[in-house]
Amino acid sequence: MTTTTLRPRRGPTRTGIQLSRRTGMVFVLPALLLFVVFIAYPLFTALSYSFFGWTGINRGEFVWFDNYVTLFTKLPYRDDIPNAFFHNILLFAGAMVFQNTIGLTLASLLHRRKRFKRFFQTMITMPYLVSPLVIGYLWSLMLSPLFGPVNATLRAVGLGDAAQPWLGNPSTAIWVVVFVTAWQWVGFPVLLYGAALGGIPEEINEAASLDGATAWQRFYTITFPMLVPAIGTVSVLTFIGAMEAFPIPYALGGSMGNPAGATDVLSLLFYRTAFESGSSNAIGTSSAIATLLFLFIFGVAMFITWFMRRAERKIF
Repeated sequence: MTTTTLRPRRGPTRTGIQLSRRTGMVFVLPALLLFVVFIAYPLFTALSYSFFGWTGINRGEFVWFDNYVTLFTKLPYRDDIPNAFFHNILLFAGAMVFQNTIGLTLASLLHRRKRFKRFFQTMITMPYLVSPLVIGYLWSLMLSPLFGPVNATLRAVGLGDAAQPWLGNPSTAIWVVVFVTAWQWVGFPVLLYGAALGGIPEEINEAASLDGATAWQRFYTITFPMLVPAIGTVSVLTFIGAMEAFPIPYALGGSMGNPAGATDVLSLLFYRTAFESGSSNAIGTSSAIATLLFLFIFGVAMFITWFMRRAERKIF
């Protein structure tokens, strides 16, 4: 009788691991190179520029934090920065509310729908794929008080008193920017929440239903906790997008954030300072704005990521 000796299966050798790492670096290197050239280098350049005085494009002496002090002590920056920052926060809050209510509702409805699901997903997502500048100019035409279809429709249905110059009234202009921004972005959370809903096993909901759980109880105790990772991703990307908002506010209110600064945001303030202020120290001051904006976005995004991961660990 022949006895067969089973040899233990060998794991990957050191040479194999080294080759795998080298192969991985080959694929990562192009992306890393692009990141360094187009993101890291401009960031460090702006940071260095913010510590110098400038005369046009000629760099002057090292001024430490004078450019940052200027932003909070001298006009117009002393008034424009809080106003623009508040509008950025409004954009973030409005987009979050819109996406986590309308977006999640649409994703849930499409998740249950079998026929024409792809068609509706495409239609809802299409504005997100179009340039924000194009979206902004289209909405500015639609809201025109002279020939815009929005006011014409209100008058046609007997609501002529509600028709108004939406972008000419300071009390409504910023809310138009919030709405248009949230409207364009809603396709992204619909896709993300749809994918997250598709990853929840149906057996869990069926078991809870058999135990007598209502639809709301199943959503609150099963579906919503499993959507926390998707909610975290949407929150971080929405915050970054809202704080960097430029094309839609520019298309709707111009570089000055008209009317009377009602649609001004930090990116517009940076643009005006760098290219329209006529200041001899425009490079230094605008670089200080860009640096502060980056540090705030980076810090808050890291905090949101940490908070959501902590919530995930408590749930799972």
